[in-house]
Amino acid sequence: MEEVLLKLKNISVNYGGVKALDGVDIDLDEGELVALMGPNGAGKSTILKAVFGLAPIRSGDIFWRGEKISPVSYQMVKRGVSFVPQGRRVFANLNIKENLEMGGFAVKDKKIVSQRIKRILELFPDLKKKLKVKAGALSGGQQQMLAFARGLMADPKILLLDEPSLGLAPKIVKEVFAKIKEVNEQRKAAIIIVEHNIKSVLEVADRAYVLDKGKIVAEGATEKIARSNILEKVFMGKIKF
Repeated sequence: MEEVLLKLKNISVNYGGVKALDGVDIDLDEGELVALMGPNGAGKSTILKAVFGLAPIRSGDIFWRGEKISPVSYQMVKRGVSFVPQGRRVFANLNIKENLEMGGFAVKDKKIVSQRIKRILELFPDLKKKLKVKAGALSGGQQQMLAFARGLMADPKILLLDEPSLGLAPKIVKEVFAKIKEVNEQRKAAIIIVEHNIKSVLEVADRAYVLDKGKIVAEGATEKIARSNILEKVFMGKIKF
């Protein structure tokens, strides 16, 4: 049986007087690809931020390999967690190679950094051809791939991906999701992905959690979620609490 890497138990998060998460339970196993789905404001991105130490956890517990932890961003990086936020945040004035080096900032051995860059570029051949090009000159799809590649520089056990297809053309979306699946399978990296592109994310994820108003309203294998009408209900605002 695979080890549970990450467990969120009864997690609640408040922003001022607004309850962003209300008693959320989530498990993530080694090498698993899990989707977080639901309408805007459901709390999906807040879950990623809570795991990475960027959201104020009001109550509940987070466990890393069975050990209770209080997430702090730099400590989560050391544990092997990478967060790729939405909006293709790259260092526009740095070239591709320099962006990747920034992703490996926590690694003191430059030889290891170079080895990781070489290995990651094998996964991203389009970036390899443009190593000296400034990130700001790349297309939206290339910037997303670079943000994704930079997240791999920490050699993560878990990747937190927030809306990786946001603002991308359908053809590029397909390429991004193919790359996500490839990284999951080849590197055995567990992935939690927040995504509005329902069809694409259901095709690559193993399991999904559906959220509405800060609560989990459904959870299960993606085939089960796809067959149910729960997504239609939450997006149409038909869930009663």
